[in-house]
Amino acid sequence: MNVSQDLSILHLILNASAVVQAVMLLLAAVSFMSWYYIFRKWFAVKLARTQTEQFERDFWSGGDLNSLYQSAVNNRHGTGSMERIFESGFREFNKLRSQKNLDPKDVIDGSRRAMRATYQREVDSIDAHLAFLASVGSVSPYVGLFGTVWGIMHS
Repeated sequence: MNVSQDLSILHLILNASAVVQAVMLLLAAVSFMSWYYIFRKWFAVKLARTQTEQFERDFWSGGDLNSLYQSAVNNRHGTGSMERIFESGFREFNKLRSQKNLDPKDVIDGSRRAMRATYQREVDSIDAHLAFLASVGSVSPYVGLFGTVWGIMHS
């Protein structure tokens, strides 16, 4: 009996029962999906951090807010989260400020509401797929254990 041939990974997978093969296939597929989302999230957070630092430098440099707003509007698809939050707040501020019968407090409250809504959309986009990753992280050990127990019972 050749032990190395009988205990090779490929031989063990091919000779496993259909249930064990299905569990291994499921775990492999979910693992690849998880790594895909992990790397996407890593790159997205890294990009968001870079864009936020750049916007904060521009914002706190003391430049004209109107030109900063125009830059955000013109480059809408390449801007970061902070810049989109600023853009929505500044747009609402300009819109409400042009109305003569509003109290300044109402103008600020409207701007805050617009910024809060945009902030929530940005957080939701950054938090995308976290529920999937959390579910996979908590359920995968039990699915793997099921496959292991099933394989031991039928061997």
